[in-house]
Amino acid sequence: MLLAGNIISVFKNVFAVLYLITVFSICLMIVFENRNPVKTLSWLLVILFVPVLGVIIYGLFGRNYRKQKIYSRKSMADSSRLAYHANRQVELLSTVLAEETESVRSKAHLIHLMLKNNRSLLTLDNKIDLLINGTETFPAMFDAIASAMQYIHLEFYRIEPDMLGTEFGELMKRKAREGVRVRIIYDDVGSWNIHNPYLREMRAAKVQIFPFMPVRFPSFSSKINYRNHRKILVVDGRVGFVGGLNIADKYLHGLPRLGPWIDTHLKLEGEAVAALDRVFISDWDFVSGEELLPDNFLEHVIKTGNRCLVQVASSGPDTDWATIMQVYFSAIATAKTSIYLTSPYFSPDESLLTAVKTAALSGVDVRLIFPKQSDSIISNWNTRSYISEMLEAGVRIYLYDNGFIHSKYLLVDSVFASVGSPNVDVRSFDLDFEVTALIYDEEFAGRLGVLFAEDLKNSTEVIMAEWVKRSRRERNKESMARIFGPLY
Repeated sequence: MLLAGNIISVFKNVFAVLYLITVFSICLMIVFENRNPVKTLSWLLVILFVPVLGVIIYGLFGRNYRKQKIYSRKSMADSSRLAYHANRQVELLSTVLAEETESVRSKAHLIHLMLKNNRSLLTLDNKIDLLINGTETFPAMFDAIASAMQYIHLEFYRIEPDMLGTEFGELMKRKAREGVRVRIIYDDVGSWNIHNPYLREMRAAKVQIFPFMPVRFPSFSSKINYRNHRKILVVDGRVGFVGGLNIADKYLHGLPRLGPWIDTHLKLEGEAVAALDRVFISDWDFVSGEELLPDNFLEHVIKTGNRCLVQVASSGPDTDWATIMQVYFSAIATAKTSIYLTSPYFSPDESLLTAVKTAALSGVDVRLIFPKQSDSIISNWNTRSYISEMLEAGVRIYLYDNGFIHSKYLLVDSVFASVGSPNVDVRSFDLDFEVTALIYDEEFAGRLGVLFAEDLKNSTEVIMAEWVKRSRRERNKESMARIFGPLY
């Protein structure tokens, strides 16, 4: 017994020494990565004050791969063509905008920014339908898919093998049997429930379907933190869809605990469809190894005859810049009259939070809508941790209480709008692959403004005098969740 006790004691001491060496090495590695100081300190606190579990969490979620380019870029030839077109548009931007209103011209700096940091080409001829909730979005998608003659490109973070996912699958298989080229990308973490029979049936019907960055041991920790959160559907290059909805029953019927699922999607026609398709093609090259060289940009698009300026912006750890975050920051920081934003999860970095508060202090009408109840407990408390300081700056906060609002849109000065997949949090802006449509058009902004007004009617404004009365327990939950905000 004494010998056994000594062996256990030695083992514990060796383990303790190895653990301390590991923790010390990880802490040095975090410091030397030169991250944002807030994120660095957050990870150090987690590792030091949450023994063992903190190291595991860092191994799964904390490693920084942005500068290592984990995601292969498009072919150099295609990249060069994009750079040429983007630089050419920068040179001609003032000429192009000469036909626009003063309000649209006032957002030229945003167009210029996205041409430089993301090569998001400006498209002029577009028609946009604003789709509200799954009841409008999914029938429109089904109609577009059913009419496909050449190809279907579909890319979603979550595809569930439930009733809605099965309906999508059956339609995809039918179109593939008709000779339509069907290509599907699903995120391997978001679509974790997709089972092998579902995939085998798809492939047997000649549907090409691939997971984005499969999560398998031993490479689990290097891939779980960089997910494809995009929602893209392009049919024959003539119609495209982008927004916040995934393919699963809950996005159509809601959740028992939260009520109806409230969301926003876009149906695009015109030149922006080609831009959206380019994002899919880049991802397809990566997951399949098949290089789909697109036709020259805008050369074969179907004209709508409707002038509406749109840039399709994508972001992810494959880029040198946090592109979508930068356009949000610039739009908010330079707003003149109003900022209306809806996001289901809110965990901004310090620069974006400062921009929001500064705008409100400067007299801009800043209104934000968050869910009253969320499908993520930590995200919910983390979002609430920002409310007090924003209220103090004059930001008006509303909590949506007629279901779970999952819409992700921004409206600035009644002329600039963003509708797409990114949430206003660190994960969307820095870790995940996202896509959004940036729209410079007063008529569309008016439609989105009407939607925001309707969402306000189903929300309750947070009043400071009432908010400060929340319990100490709630405040503690907010503070704890705030620590993890920069990490997930």
